[in-house]
Amino acid sequence: MRVINFGSLNVDHVYSVEQFVKPGETIGSQAYQKFVGGKGLNQSIALARAGATVSHAGSIGADGAMLRNVLMDDGVDVSSVFEVDQPSGHAIIQVDPAGENCILLHGGANQCNAPDMIDSVFDGADPGDMVLLQNEINDLPKIINHAAEKGLTIVFNPAPMSRDVLEYPLHNVDYLILNQTEATALTLEDNVSKVLETLGEKYTNVKVILTLGSEGAVYQDTHQTICADAFPARAIDTTGAGDTFIGYFLAELARGASIGTCLKTACKAASICVQRAGASASIPYKRELEICGDQS
Repeated sequence: MRVINFGSLNVDHVYSVEQFVKPGETIGSQAYQKFVGGKGLNQSIALARAGATVSHAGSIGADGAMLRNVLMDDGVDVSSVFEVDQPSGHAIIQVDPAGENCILLHGGANQCNAPDMIDSVFDGADPGDMVLLQNEINDLPKIINHAAEKGLTIVFNPAPMSRDVLEYPLHNVDYLILNQTEATALTLEDNVSKVLETLGEKYTNVKVILTLGSEGAVYQDTHQTICADAFPARAIDTTGAGDTFIGYFLAELARGASIGTCLKTACKAASICVQRAGASASIPYKRELEICGDQS
């Protein structure tokens, strides 16, 4: 089963500063680094490192060659990554000595997926393919409905959460993968049991995977609820952990593994991710999970 990840591609510009810039102020930075990012790109890398066959669909600007190249380096098919006449999605990130940050995000090319481009992505899809989506690109209702019409398996990660998600055709989604903050926004419930109960009532045919950080994850469908514990880990940086979980869960699912195995493998991969700094750079390779065995 191939996974088509229709998602965002961002360039992160990170500046180390003594303090955040104030209105009307000009300050110098102590250091500058450039990274690739975007939940879409991170999840494609996680899928590829987990061993899945993955195609990334999305848009970049003329400045986005590094985004395409990073995906290619991990074996991701980029034939559906198109260049548009807009700058690539990017973030301006200030980081102070305490590690706090402030972020200015520009959607750029991520918000410029044209109707004919969307059509071309699904024209190339095969029955049985899985489509993965996040909430960082334009025309998501159209994309969800188009994928449903093609009979594809639709996986939606509503991150970053917004009020627009409440209006999306989520009844057409097959798998909804979300964290507790996103689940609370959808259900107005804080308790995990109530969250799962409400999601089950609102989206009766949707399979829900709820990630709970250090408490593991829960899977729910109309027939069963399966829980998985997190693997003990000393967290250094949780950036990318959710993307890692999603990539590994879906890679196992695409291989036909049981839900219990999917959850366990995804939790193990996420536990390795949080012990490293960075986003895509912290995503482990499948062989690392095999080396660490059950000692993660």
